[in-house]
Amino acid sequence: MSTSADTQNNPAPTAGRPADAGDHGYAKNLKNRHIQMIGIGGAIGTGLFLGAGGRLEKGGPSLLISYAICGVVAMIVVRALGEMVVHRPSSGAFVSYSREFIGEKAAYTAGWMHFIHWATTIVVDCTAIALYFHYWGFFSEHVPQWVIAAIALVVTVAINLVGVKLFGEMEFWFSIIKVTALLGFMALAIYFIVSGHHVGGSAPGLHNITDHGGFFPHGLAPMFMLMQGVIFAYSSMELVGVAAGEAENPLEVMPRAVNSVLWRIIVFYLGSLVLLTLLLPTDEYSSTTSPFVTALAQAGVPHAGGVMNVIVITAAASSMNSGLYSTGRVMRSMAVSGSAPRFLGVMSGRAVPAAGIIATAALGAVGVVINYLWPSEAFEIALNFVSVCIIAVWCLIMLSHLAFVVKSKRGGTPRPAFRLWASPASDIFALLFLVAVVVLLATSDNKGFLTVCVASPIVAIVLVIGWFFVRGKIDPDAFDAEEARLEGHEH
Repeated sequence: MSTSADTQNNPAPTAGRPADAGDHGYAKNLKNRHIQMIGIGGAIGTGLFLGAGGRLEKGGPSLLISYAICGVVAMIVVRALGEMVVHRPSSGAFVSYSREFIGEKAAYTAGWMHFIHWATTIVVDCTAIALYFHYWGFFSEHVPQWVIAAIALVVTVAINLVGVKLFGEMEFWFSIIKVTALLGFMALAIYFIVSGHHVGGSAPGLHNITDHGGFFPHGLAPMFMLMQGVIFAYSSMELVGVAAGEAENPLEVMPRAVNSVLWRIIVFYLGSLVLLTLLLPTDEYSSTTSPFVTALAQAGVPHAGGVMNVIVITAAASSMNSGLYSTGRVMRSMAVSGSAPRFLGVMSGRAVPAAGIIATAALGAVGVVINYLWPSEAFEIALNFVSVCIIAVWCLIMLSHLAFVVKSKRGGTPRPAFRLWASPASDIFALLFLVAVVVLLATSDNKGFLTVCVASPIVAIVLVIGWFFVRGKIDPDAFDAEEARLEGHEH
C-alpha cells in the first residue's frame, strides 16, 4: 500500500515533460472531495445493486471468488492508470497514455472503444431508469417507457453542459447516496445476523451456505462463466483517471483515490456479498429483483422495495452522468490529434467539450428509439455489447503501462514513486486474465458467441476502415515533448 511519500516524491510536471494539446483549456474545478467520491462511487452501480441478484442465483456463494479475482484485476488496472496519471495528469487519460507509450493507432482504438462502450452503456442506463420508474404504478400506467428514458438522457446532458463543477457536485451527492445506502444495508444485515432476526422464515447464518449445496451448488463452471458480468460490475473505476485531468491538485488527489480502491472492493463488494449469502440461500435471489430488495423485504423491512428502487435509479443516473463526462473529454483528445472529427474538439464558453458530449448523447438517443420500438428487449439488446468494449479499454490501459515500464527500464521516462506493484508481471497477469474472460464469454451461450465472434469482428473492421480515413489527418504536434509548445496552440 502506498503512503503519503508517494505524493511527496512526485514533483509537479515541468517544462519538457510530455503534454497533450487535448488537455488545454479545461477549468480545474474538481476538488479533492469530488475526486474521492467519484473514485468511491464510480464502480457502485447497477452491476452491484441489480446484477448481483442473478449472479448469486446462477453461481451461488462461489460468486465471492469471482468478485475477489476480478477485484484484484480491477485494482491492477486502476493502479496502473494511477501511476500514469501521476506521471502526467491528462483529461484524455488512457487515450493520451496510449498515444504517448504505444502510438496513435492505440490511442485511436482506445478512444473509439471507450466511445462505443459508453454510448452503449447510456442505452443500458436510460433503459434501466425507465424500467425502475415503472416499479411504481403511476409511471407504469401513465408514462411510456421511452418518455422516461428520453427525460433521463436530456437531464444528464444538461448537467454535463453546464460545467465540470456541477458535474462534480452531482457525482459527489450521487456517490453519497449510494455509499450511505450500502452502509445502511450492511449495518442492518449485521444486526439481523447477530440478533438472529429471521429473514425468509429462518435465522441467518452459515447454514444458508452449508445446507444448500455448499460453496459450489452448481459446480465450478459458473464461477468462471460469470466473470464477464463481474467485470461489467467493476467498470467505471477507470473514470477517476479522466477526472484527475480537471482536478485542482491531481498529483496529491490521485494516489489517495487509487489507494481507496482496495477497501472499496473489500467493504462494498465482497462485504455486501458475504452478508447477502448469510441472510438467505442464494437460490432465493433472482435477476429480476435487486438482491438487497429481496433480503430486506424477506426480513420484513417496510418500504424496502421503494427505497432501494430510488437508490438503483440514482446508480443508473450516476453512470450516465459519468459516461457523458468521460467520453466528451476522450473524444476531444482524439479530435485535437486528428483521430476523430475535428468538430468533436469544440469547447463551450464554460470550458466543456460540448460537441463530444452531444455526439455521445446522440448515439445514446438510439436507446430512446429502442425503448419505443422494443421496450421489453431494450436492456438485453444493449448489454451484450458493453463487456467486450470494457475489456478492450482495460487491455489498452495495461498495454500502455507495460510499454511505460519497458521504456523506463531502457533509460527512458522515469517512473514516479507511486507505481503499480510487481510490474511487469502484474501487467501480464491482468492481460492474460482479460483475454481469458473474452474466451469464456464467447463460449458461455449464443449471445456471448454472437457478441465476441460476430459483433466484435464487425466493430474491428469498421475501426480499421476508419483508421485509413483519419491517418492522413493526424496532427504530429498534438502530442509534444515540450509543454511550452501548448501555449497559444490553436484548436
